[in-house]
Amino acid sequence: MHLLPPLLSAVLNIFAAFVSLLILLAVIVTIVLYVVDRRQHKDAIRHNYPVVGRFRSLFAYLGEFFRQYFFAMDREEMPFNRAERTWIDRASKAEGNTMAFGSTKNLNLPGTALFVNAPFAKLEKEIDEPEPLLIGPYVENPYVPPSYFNISGMSYGAISRPAVLALSRGAKMAKCWMNTGEGGLSPYHLEGGADIVFQIGTAKNGCRNDDSTLNEDKLKKITDNAQVKMVEIKLAQGAKPGKGGLLPGGKVTPEIAEIRGLKVGQPSHAPNRHPEISNTGELLDFISRVRSIAKKPVGFKTVIGSSLWVEELCREINHRGIEHAPDFITIDSADGGTGAAPMPLMDNVGLRISEALPIVDHVLRKHDLRDRIRIIVSGKRITPSAVALSLCEGADFTVTARGFMFALGCIQAMRCNKNTCPTGITTHNEALQAGLDPTEKSHRVAAYCHSVRMEVDMIAHACGVDAARQLSREHVRIVQESGHSVSLEELYPQTPS
Repeated sequence: MHLLPPLLSAVLNIFAAFVSLLILLAVIVTIVLYVVDRRQHKDAIRHNYPVVGRFRSLFAYLGEFFRQYFFAMDREEMPFNRAERTWIDRASKAEGNTMAFGSTKNLNLPGTALFVNAPFAKLEKEIDEPEPLLIGPYVENPYVPPSYFNISGMSYGAISRPAVLALSRGAKMAKCWMNTGEGGLSPYHLEGGADIVFQIGTAKNGCRNDDSTLNEDKLKKITDNAQVKMVEIKLAQGAKPGKGGLLPGGKVTPEIAEIRGLKVGQPSHAPNRHPEISNTGELLDFISRVRSIAKKPVGFKTVIGSSLWVEELCREINHRGIEHAPDFITIDSADGGTGAAPMPLMDNVGLRISEALPIVDHVLRKHDLRDRIRIIVSGKRITPSAVALSLCEGADFTVTARGFMFALGCIQAMRCNKNTCPTGITTHNEALQAGLDPTEKSHRVAAYCHSVRMEVDMIAHACGVDAARQLSREHVRIVQESGHSVSLEELYPQTPS
């Protein structure tokens, strides 16, 4: 028997020593963890089952990732399933979105929308594009948006600098507007050259006094910018109706603090309502005040709880005169929200857009205000079918935040509130941001927007109308508990405007 070469023998001895050391360390770590777990009383599982009980937390943490890639079916996940995310991924890359072997969507589920195709679809040469809609007929600088599909509010702070840049540049290429969110107007919103909707949240970030009241001089400086086309006063959002915005202190960098008017490193907790607005009359007063400063269309964003308040609003408007009406109302869905919010509010408060939108449309028509006030909707409407349904239900414009986040590369890691977003979208960690190239991602943003509009128009032509905005409730049916579908017009009769 030949002896092992000296070099190989030495390597094996080192390897054996290394393995022995690892085993010794593992034993020591296990003993230490055992003692720590038995001595603590905060976690009953770890106390009663030391060391082994730690795997429960680990598996719970890893479970959401394994479900996403290995166990969940294409249409099962919440809040957005794999089929929706895959469609956006392909659309944002301008890849073909055809699929083989039939739909994987369960068309029997109650609430499913089925569009009513015409016996003779529109030929391209027959299509007559309607006139674009004007917002703000009583202001010096009304706005005629070129797109009915736009970017919803995502503030700089909640999302990163490269993410804002990519959205701004992409919005310019797609000719859609970009909402600033409640974090103020940053240079990165403007850099891409897009049309901007400036949002005033309850903290008045960017145009605030120290007590969260409005600073008119700061607001005028912002709205004097030609890129700022409208102002949106945020009363509530889908993720947290009745609660102000939240920004962890770790995200309040010196730059963000300067833009918002905050202190560096301190969490930003906005008031749960505007100090100046406690009733319908004060809301209209505040809208008029902002409009007199901005000289541009002004509206508000809210979550609808019932029709009673909308009725009250319309009566007050007609009492004062239609020039005092908001130029638009943005309706957010109770299941909306891109970032962090308390679960009781996110899960249980407010109406979903499918119910709120027909209600608002009906009440405005009832009070002869539908042609005066434009309706914008948001809340999980990220695919062409969802956008088309919004238009059928009565919307003039649709906006989405999460759809454009997916276009940026979001993988639904559910880390938006932890400053550890792996795709660099909702983090200020520069190492994580490095993977988000604003130039490359801006093309994906634009391609996604173009794809949605193209396929919404395709649905409209299949329904026999010239353009997306001509879709109405007669063009869609909703599946009921019985499995049969009912026309949306029958569920929510549309009062002539």
